[in-house]
Amino acid sequence: MDKKNIKICIVEDDDEIRNLTKEVVELSGNIKCSDTFENAEVFLQNCDNLDVDFVLMDIGLPGISGTECVRICNIENKNIDFIMYTTHFVADEVFEALRAGAKGYILKGSQPNKLIQDIYEMAEGGSPMSPQISRLVAESFSQVISKNVNLEKLTKQENEILGDLDQGLNYKEIAKLRFVSPHTVRSHIRNIYEKIACTYQIGGYSHLSKT
Repeated sequence: MDKKNIKICIVEDDDEIRNLTKEVVELSGNIKCSDTFENAEVFLQNCDNLDVDFVLMDIGLPGISGTECVRICNIENKNIDFIMYTTHFVADEVFEALRAGAKGYILKGSQPNKLIQDIYEMAEGGSPMSPQISRLVAESFSQVISKNVNLEKLTKQENEILGDLDQGLNYKEIAKLRFVSPHTVRSHIRNIYEKIACTYQIGGYSHLSKT
């Protein structure tokens, strides 16, 4: 994807947050927010006609939740990539959103340059993950694995990268630290997301809400 021609859509019920987020991302000069919606229902009515690379999706929407909207789009094979963009980072909500098919999970309130950086990472095939989320993933995943030995564990490299994300490092900084390419870092994080989804599907998710 051309880093200088990224098109996104925002689904957010708070007018101020929706408009401010649009302004922030477009300040980059490389990102165009072509559409915004205040709820999932209107988004679903229009998503087939959207020409965007991915969607910033709030979780706590009125009516159909952001997570349920992502799930519906995946079931209907809409071929839309979603980043969950929210104030929530409790375990059950994070893992439910990732299981629904979200490709990233970042928190509102991030510095503008961090939000733009996360969008760039998504455009380059990454899976943006806020430090708070990476910490939650590491702790919750470890707890679930200890309760179910049949689940696939994170590799040493994946655990190291989660730790790096927890420290606030970006993909390029992690790549330099670990002497690998940014592409390799992206692949590891994609694998982490896939293992999270598998954990939820097998049943390990039942333990996550207790973290």
